[in-house]
Amino acid sequence: METVRLARLGEIAIATIDNPPVNALGQALRADLARVITDAGSDPSVAAIVIAAAGRAFIAGADISEFGKPPVAPFLPDVLDAIETCTKPVVAAIQGAALGGGLEVALACHGRVASASAMLGLPEIKLGLIPGAGGTQRLPRLIGAAKAFPMMLSGEPVSAGKALELGLVDEVTGGDIVAAAVALAQTLVAGGAPEDGSDGPGRLTAADREAFEALATEAANKSGDMPNAMALIEAVRAAFTLPFTEGLATERALFMTLLADPRSKALRHVFFAEREIARVPGIDGAVKPRPIAKAAVIGAGTMGGGIAMCFANAGIPVTLIEQEQAQIDNGMNRVAAIYEMSVTRGSLTPQKRNERLALITPAVGLGAAADADIVIEAAFEEMGVKQQIFGALDGIAKPGALLASNTSYLDVPTIAAATKRPQDVLGMHFFSPANVMKLLEIVRPDGVADDAIVTAMALGRKLGKVPVVVGNGFGFVGNRMLEARTRATERLLVAGALPHEVDAALTGFGFKMGPCAMADLAGNDIGWRSRKARGQSAAVADAICEAGWFGQKTGRGYFLYPDGARTGQRDPEVEALIARVSQEKGVTRRSFSADEILSRLLDPMVNEGARILEEGIAARPGDIDVIWLNGYNWPAWRGGPMHWADTIGLGAIVARLEAQAAETGDKALEPAPLLRRLAAKGKGFADLKATTA
Repeated sequence: METVRLARLGEIAIATIDNPPVNALGQALRADLARVITDAGSDPSVAAIVIAAAGRAFIAGADISEFGKPPVAPFLPDVLDAIETCTKPVVAAIQGAALGGGLEVALACHGRVASASAMLGLPEIKLGLIPGAGGTQRLPRLIGAAKAFPMMLSGEPVSAGKALELGLVDEVTGGDIVAAAVALAQTLVAGGAPEDGSDGPGRLTAADREAFEALATEAANKSGDMPNAMALIEAVRAAFTLPFTEGLATERALFMTLLADPRSKALRHVFFAEREIARVPGIDGAVKPRPIAKAAVIGAGTMGGGIAMCFANAGIPVTLIEQEQAQIDNGMNRVAAIYEMSVTRGSLTPQKRNERLALITPAVGLGAAADADIVIEAAFEEMGVKQQIFGALDGIAKPGALLASNTSYLDVPTIAAATKRPQDVLGMHFFSPANVMKLLEIVRPDGVADDAIVTAMALGRKLGKVPVVVGNGFGFVGNRMLEARTRATERLLVAGALPHEVDAALTGFGFKMGPCAMADLAGNDIGWRSRKARGQSAAVADAICEAGWFGQKTGRGYFLYPDGARTGQRDPEVEALIARVSQEKGVTRRSFSADEILSRLLDPMVNEGARILEEGIAARPGDIDVIWLNGYNWPAWRGGPMHWADTIGLGAIVARLEAQAAETGDKALEPAPLLRRLAAKGKGFADLKATTA
């Protein structure tokens, strides 16, 4: 079946792309488009060509089914060259999405008209790539590199109105897009044969180069470990320094290198994993979310205030509730201070600050939650406290309201048992600071209604979060694996490693912060209280807390923080304390290499992840990876813990865990059954199919 239909409107040829559902640029479409351009271009009765599209999208990008497979001719750059060098004007009629290769098709045309609802973008950066069919060369020449580079670096599409402002399109219409494109084509015909637009209308000026280089320096400082970011800088720079054809060759070479780069492959894994999380196993896609017009948050501490800000930032009115007036006043003052800081930095206007603050209503007493469509509890992490709140809410909240706990570890069904509406109770675990961190773990206990989960997912996306559905179980996914790493940190410190060595191994891997510095930032007393509540201990961590060294807030933890410093220094007294703990335990301390520290930190996490998958707490390995990337700063170019394990080889991880278990006598380090089975078959986590969360 032909994917491009050719029709005539007088002397204008209309090439309509029809490759549902999103007109992806597969081999058949590329071949048909090249043929139609050649045929219409050589027809003496045709004066101009309009490329239009059936359906809701112009061209939404590459054909995902072709990813990872050898490319098949005709290649997209050759198709675009045929469009650009056509001796007759070619105009793109852009409706819906023009993304990736779809926008590159439009850029190769001599004119562009967009519908008012169109979205245009080059999202390849999110796939670990850069545009590979001329986007890095044509877009800067069309709108200037200082405008084009940020658009490609973010990968975010722009609206039709913004595209017109940038000079990316010639016209935006709310009417018949094809008629508007035909009119532009006729105007171009009247102006004579089109010139090769590859060198653009003089946008690549010295001032533009200076502005681009400043942006490039900033991007390199921020994302220097991202191979695609550095490749994008090099490709755009080539638009200034090389002729167009050589710039295209440079871009293509960089693109092909990225395709084979394991870091780029990891970023593609992340992209598809983040797409998959929207599909919740066991829930029909036809289930609709409940309407959420108003929210309430219980607890105005750091977490509760941050959650309230998430609603206000999304334009949803929210009531922030505390037990006493002084508490709510403190909470609102903290929220106002955060917004004021954003105004000072220039990331928020005073008007927006006022609008958002106006959406947050402070209140004393749970009765203020009576008219909310969702109530999120963000009180102290203690089961008795949460049960008391939910028991009271059961008689206050309106029927059908979602009741969510922000618990980090606790059993959600036990919380729900305090109500007579378990179908409406779930976990919504935000990460601190809630107004910044993107991850949202949605905890799905037995008995909760499907539409409650769908509502929480839809709400999470509206709040700008990355929502991932997880099963109920202590620590859920993220914190359960974090605890495995915390135990590994303690073992390393007792065995002979020092805090700065442990942290250096992880920051060298790509984390922004090591486990010891992270504990100091969060407050070592938090973990200490949690261990005591569960009857557990950690000799080094407990001794540090018993000394009153709770981290940055006390100026001392695993590290020293003199004069309120944010970066810790080695503390000889802490290191001596650690050595005493080892001696008391009869451990002869030894040194560890960075690689050994790394494997001893990460292998137990992978092992715990395997158990989480086998128990159905996580539906897919990719869900675990998304959680760790968005909640715990796992470096994106490493792909997440489960993807990383596949790149190492599960057999190697099994062998290392067996050796650690034999050395320490810790049965928790023995490889999980799922990990053993996959390793024995020579398979990886990527071979698993989704399970019910």
